[in-house]
Amino acid sequence: MRLNAYTREFKKNFHLAFPIMLGQLGHVMVALADNIMVGRLGAAPLAAVSLGNSLVFIAMSLGIGFSFAITPLIAETDGAKNVSLGRNYFQHGIIMCTINGIFLFVALLLAKPILYHMDQPPEVVELAIPYMEVIAFSLVPLMVFQAFKQFADGLSNTRFAMYATIGANVVNVLFNYLLIYGIWVFPKMGLVGAGYGTLISRIFMVLLLVYILRHRTKFKPYFEFKYFKNLRLDVFKRLFSLGFPTAMQMFFEVALFTSCIFLSGILGTNAQAANQIAINLASMTFMIATGFGVTATIRIGNQKGMQDYPNLRRIAFSLFLQVFLIMVVFAVGFVLLKDFLPTFYIDNNEVVLIASQLLIIAAIFQLSDGLQVVILGTLRGLQDVTVPMVICFIAYWLVGFPVAWYFGKEEVMGSQGIWLGLFAGLSTAALLLFIRFNQLSKKHIGNNLA
Repeated sequence: MRLNAYTREFKKNFHLAFPIMLGQLGHVMVALADNIMVGRLGAAPLAAVSLGNSLVFIAMSLGIGFSFAITPLIAETDGAKNVSLGRNYFQHGIIMCTINGIFLFVALLLAKPILYHMDQPPEVVELAIPYMEVIAFSLVPLMVFQAFKQFADGLSNTRFAMYATIGANVVNVLFNYLLIYGIWVFPKMGLVGAGYGTLISRIFMVLLLVYILRHRTKFKPYFEFKYFKNLRLDVFKRLFSLGFPTAMQMFFEVALFTSCIFLSGILGTNAQAANQIAINLASMTFMIATGFGVTATIRIGNQKGMQDYPNLRRIAFSLFLQVFLIMVVFAVGFVLLKDFLPTFYIDNNEVVLIASQLLIIAAIFQLSDGLQVVILGTLRGLQDVTVPMVICFIAYWLVGFPVAWYFGKEEVMGSQGIWLGLFAGLSTAALLLFIRFNQLSKKHIGNNLA
């Protein structure tokens, strides 16, 4: 197949992915605003943000993973022009995500004592606990937002969630400024103020998105609520069968990154602060790839609904190529700006030096990271989630973590060794997931021709 068979899809891929990218970047920008504004308070508060978010990110990955079940189901019903079934998935998805948000909040409150037993700097733990409590509660509105976002994404309307996320960022920065530093009539709350800024912004975000969707003609048939009259166990089971493996996929990856935060904490406050800077920068480029991953789920789900598997495979490969080229550009940027970017976060020469070294490894591993998230998106569009879940476990916990643990020791490679483990895990995941998609897509084409 000629190259233009893939490149001609770039424009449509980007059109769908761009609002998702900005929306996903918006979530990272919330963390970026917290990091930059808290970083002015010193290395310990910045490390506390990293530690406090470590458990929250694990919980958040589980909740978002469950919400991802909504998108391929909505995309398939949209391709098949079945509004009634799509409405069922959407409304059951809202209930599922709300329950998940409440459950995750309670689970995080119960998990707080874990931080005292992970060999972390005591001053960092004391700062992290109250911050974590507020951020944990913000997961409730965030999960509700995810339900509406994934529904809109499934209908190929990706820009509305972007508008809500951008608005939430403005709210977050404003309340961070007022509450961290105690401006005007607001109390000076320091690190906890950043947590309240995030909570307020997430409540605003879900209210704005619901308002936008309810006032759009295309979405009105989906908002015909019958309250609890039409709840069906089989629909919840369908959502769970897709959501649970997807949540586990995200959990295995996020848990690996979180374990690296703990390993960095063992190396000291400066190493942990540097790790947080490098992860935050790498997360921003990863969200670009995540935008294409969601686009893959939407487009592959549509093709599955139409039973057009040859075009499904061609579109998937166009996404793989496009993301790889974009990640190459970011990799070069990380290498060229490795000494400059960390200075935005903190004025500490040792932290900046460690972070600049980590960015070199980040430049390389994001090629694999970008590919694995897009390949996962295509498999999710095919509603193939169980085998990818197993692949993610193998890649991150049988390959990535042992490498990070051994080479991350202070007497071996230190912080760079930890990130070597991330590279090993992500590269293994990308390779195995590609093999899975290649085999599965060929099988669908063969079955369709038979």
